[in-house]
Amino acid sequence: MKRLRRKARRQQQDWPEDAVADAVETAPAATEQDASAAAEAGGWKTSTAGLAGLARLARLGAWVLVASGPVIGVLALMGSSAPAQSAPKSAPAVKSNASTGPAGFAQLFVGAYLEAGEGSEEKLTPYYSGSVALTHPAGTRSALRTQAMDAREVSPGYWSVTVAVNVAAKSKKGGGYSDAGVQYFRVAVQSTSEDRTSGYTAVSLPAQVAAPAALKPGDLGYPTSRGSGANDPASDTAASFLKAYIAGQGELDRYTSPGVRISPVVPTPYTSIKVTGVQDDSADGTSAKVPGDGKRRRLLITVDAQDKAGNSFPLTYALGLTARSGRWEVASLDDAPATASASTPSAAPDTQAPSAPSASATPGGSASPHSG
Repeated sequence: MKRLRRKARRQQQDWPEDAVADAVETAPAATEQDASAAAEAGGWKTSTAGLAGLARLARLGAWVLVASGPVIGVLALMGSSAPAQSAPKSAPAVKSNASTGPAGFAQLFVGAYLEAGEGSEEKLTPYYSGSVALTHPAGTRSALRTQAMDAREVSPGYWSVTVAVNVAAKSKKGGGYSDAGVQYFRVAVQSTSEDRTSGYTAVSLPAQVAAPAALKPGDLGYPTSRGSGANDPASDTAASFLKAYIAGQGELDRYTSPGVRISPVVPTPYTSIKVTGVQDDSADGTSAKVPGDGKRRRLLITVDAQDKAGNSFPLTYALGLTARSGRWEVASLDDAPATASASTPSAAPDTQAPSAPSASATPGGSASPHSG
């Protein structure tokens, strides 16, 4: 009977005959013997067709395991070689050493310091946490305008800032304000910058200091003077360019080199200009001949510009010119005049420190105080 069942199973089997199939064949046979013994012991019976189905299911499961083995191995290899994924980290806070923050803080502190007085010391609290006892009346002085003149980082996060202030002083008699000139105060500022936030504090009250030394500028890189530029083709080009640039007379493209893009001043601030001085870097101040193509010349031109009301204002421009086709063309509107080689500013003895423009007066004739 057992041989008949084996023969029937072989006829139904469509799997390749190999070692794996042979191993699977032995397992159903043992299962059938155990099932027969169990049937005799427990009284339940199993059909031949049922045993054959169990055998086919077992063989199918074994082949699935064999076929999926390489895939599982590749997945395991990929998983082990892939870099470990860590939790995303936030971008580090950007720390800036720029002096803008400490300088602005110092300006605000000096403005509040000048306006504070007895009974209003709390105005200084946002800037300085130390104990302050003022004895003069509040509003005795005021800052018409403030300007940071120098900001130096003494050590990381610790700044020394010098602030120039146009001070208005209150008159005892009329109660108005008069211009007390430009005064200078130095402020020590500590700063922190963490987690994208910045904080500032003054470590002491301001110190009033002397004005910076006045200097004499070094020599400029325009050794040749051409007076008002009469009969000089380069000066003529520069003058025509400036008429179009600040007075709206003509098109700039007529006077610039090909490819140069310079936009005129808008709205047009002046109606006319007059050349008052021309200097250049040429070796001959008398030559009016235009050189060959590609030759360059640097030019410093001073003009009087007149507005619609008839007021004249002196202005100076540094230009770069290039020769092409027998004429000069503007190749650049320079950011600053050229300086002579190895020329540096020098001390100007017996010169007073810069003074502020006269304080703007209110209709009543006194300066209007406000924090800068």
